[in-house]
Amino acid sequence: MSKSKFEISLESGVHHRLQALTGSWEGSTKTWFEPGVLADESEMKGTIKPILGGAFLLHEYQGSLNGKPFEGIAIYGFDIPNNTFQSAWIDSFHMGTGLMVSNGTPTENGFSVLGQYSVPEYPAPWNWRTTAELTDPDTLIITAYNISPEGEEDKATETIYKRVS
Repeated sequence: MSKSKFEISLESGVHHRLQALTGSWEGSTKTWFEPGVLADESEMKGTIKPILGGAFLLHEYQGSLNGKPFEGIAIYGFDIPNNTFQSAWIDSFHMGTGLMVSNGTPTENGFSVLGQYSVPEYPAPWNWRTTAELTDPDTLIITAYNISPEGEEDKATETIYKRVS
């Protein structure tokens, strides 16, 4: 019997490359609320583990933001039939009671996904682009960019993780 596309991906494709993100991570997160004005830098700890047989990764993280506890969860996956990276993200600060679903593409060492959010104060939705790049086997950089309705893109957060296990 031949292998499924998922089994092949898990052995040597995108899902295999995704597995390189698994582990325990520690580092720091920088946050900007205004372009070029660093608002906070604090420690961050996270774990990334495979779920549903390696079809997805679960990223759980915690730290602080402006001295207050902060935590979040993201699920990352690759949809083989549609050749699309996907993520679902919640956290205790940025998303409030909302969930952001993002879609994008694989990159050489990770992925880039684009989601959208809106709040009553802003008449037009904003975009949120997230990239994850494994720059070496023990360094993971997750960066998010806020994109205005006019298309101006500014760095919002950047987490630089080092593998601890």
